[in-house]
Amino acid sequence: MNGFARKTLAGLLGAASMAVMIQCSPAAKEKYYEKVASLPTEATLDERVDIASRTVPTANQLAWQDLELTAFLHFGINTFTDREWGDGKEDPALFNPSELDAEQWVKTLKDAGFKLVILTAKHHDGFCLWPTQTTDHSVASSPWKDGKGDVVRELRDACDKYGMKLGIYLSPWDRNSPKYGDSEAYNDQFVAQLTELLTNYGKIDEVWFDGACGEGPNGKKQVYDWPRFRKVMEELQPEAVLAITGDDVRWVGNEGGVGRETEWSVTPLMPSIFPESEAYNDSLGINAMAKNIGDREMLANAKEVRWWPSEVDVSIRPGWFYHDSQQPKSLAHMADIYLSSVGRNSVLLLNIPPDRRGLIADADVARLKEFRQWIDANFSDDLVASADSASMSAALRPQSKVNAVVLSEDIRKGQRVETFVVEAWSDGAWNQVAEGTTIGNKRILMTDDDVVADSLRIRVTSTRNTPHVRPLKAYYVIKPDDLAAQETEFNVVGKSKADGAALVSDAGREAMVAGFIYEPSKGQVPVFRYVAEVSTDGIAWKRVKTTGEFGNVFNNPIPQRVVFASPVKARWLRIVSVDDEPKATGKLEILTVK
Repeated sequence: MNGFARKTLAGLLGAASMAVMIQCSPAAKEKYYEKVASLPTEATLDERVDIASRTVPTANQLAWQDLELTAFLHFGINTFTDREWGDGKEDPALFNPSELDAEQWVKTLKDAGFKLVILTAKHHDGFCLWPTQTTDHSVASSPWKDGKGDVVRELRDACDKYGMKLGIYLSPWDRNSPKYGDSEAYNDQFVAQLTELLTNYGKIDEVWFDGACGEGPNGKKQVYDWPRFRKVMEELQPEAVLAITGDDVRWVGNEGGVGRETEWSVTPLMPSIFPESEAYNDSLGINAMAKNIGDREMLANAKEVRWWPSEVDVSIRPGWFYHDSQQPKSLAHMADIYLSSVGRNSVLLLNIPPDRRGLIADADVARLKEFRQWIDANFSDDLVASADSASMSAALRPQSKVNAVVLSEDIRKGQRVETFVVEAWSDGAWNQVAEGTTIGNKRILMTDDDVVADSLRIRVTSTRNTPHVRPLKAYYVIKPDDLAAQETEFNVVGKSKADGAALVSDAGREAMVAGFIYEPSKGQVPVFRYVAEVSTDGIAWKRVKTTGEFGNVFNNPIPQRVVFASPVKARWLRIVSVDDEPKATGKLEILTVK
């Protein structure tokens, strides 16, 4: 180790709040805990932090985290009914894509840099995209290919052709099955469906169990047999990861495409597949949407920690299923999502919904192409000339201009860095240019200003045991023009108020009303089912949208944007709750044509 490296390491150790004795000897062997580690009741905080630092991913989890970009395909009966959550009463005859081409899906995604694709084989409506033996509510009862089609098979074949990994989404909630609510009988049906999908379609790399359910307080009570579901998956696809309602991959806590600034892969949060999870998580004051799910304060009272990395799911469009009225997010928004997901120790799961033809829409194909070009243009030219892992420093090309640093820990040895700063050598001194908290598998840290320097270094200011930081990389990232305001051709106007079971918004004057934005209120039960009406005088109302639903609003209470088939002249707009227990909570804004 050279003098500079020794000086840097000494400074690192002096600045860090070390929880345990650091094992620096090359001969020292650390004990690692794969996936789950118990925290003894009598363990001190330092001992707990030490154990957390040596908790590591399984081989399956490690391979999954290296994917970085994965894709969702929300496709099914909802594609043809223009809904987000079907009610299970849809006629299978509605499913009839005219040009379904799974190869177009996979090639588009492959060209955009995605490595795995997950298909909604069955969504909450219960309609199955494969000819299952468990129900008639499937493609076998549709006119598509005279009832002989199999979307899952076509996707499997396309994935094999283009070298894409395949994942399966199977909704536990089933609004069509008459067995749902008869727990044992429905669990048998669900296991049969899962068995078909994991037996007949080759290697499956990710199984996605959604936790959504909108049955309400008076709905059906279905008790899922999670241990049994997990056992089936492990027996049939042992290399797959079980996501969301599972203990391999964790939902990030929102559907906006944003990972936490402090994103721990090691967390005391307990997955919901375990019966005691709700009470245990409540005792720690933690949930999937908590701002921080792995700090020292939480470790002090936890009984165990687990390697449970974050997956950031977000749709390229406002909705999850395809709707003619919606357009893809701007390139600027997509770039922000990349930096806030892949750049924050997470895997990005981007939804690209095929249209009624059975193709990825032209606008989405174009946006994905731009997205890939932006990534390649900004993260292909590493400005580091040489790097020293021991000192966590890097010499740059002479007088390089940098605004992004890419960091990575060797997570095979755990996630350890708690806080760090980035310093640049310029004008004969080290100057701090950025700071961050966790690193994990990958961290992209943008500087506030452009940095012109000869060298960069990372100074870890707090760590759990000896950090294992890979050589840093440096780039100059040009962010796309801020097109967020151009994502829609609408103005957002209006103030809302509650009126019985209706939420009413006044645009202030007559305008061409194109739709609305509904924002649920925190801590209140949101509107789920509604009808939308407009008025020119606030007295006589005209219905412009029959019963709609705000899909997944209970699990992800984010603003919901609805665009009408065509604008209508009006001043007032209201949404009237048609839920079993009508309510008028939240905020309603009007979209008007510019």
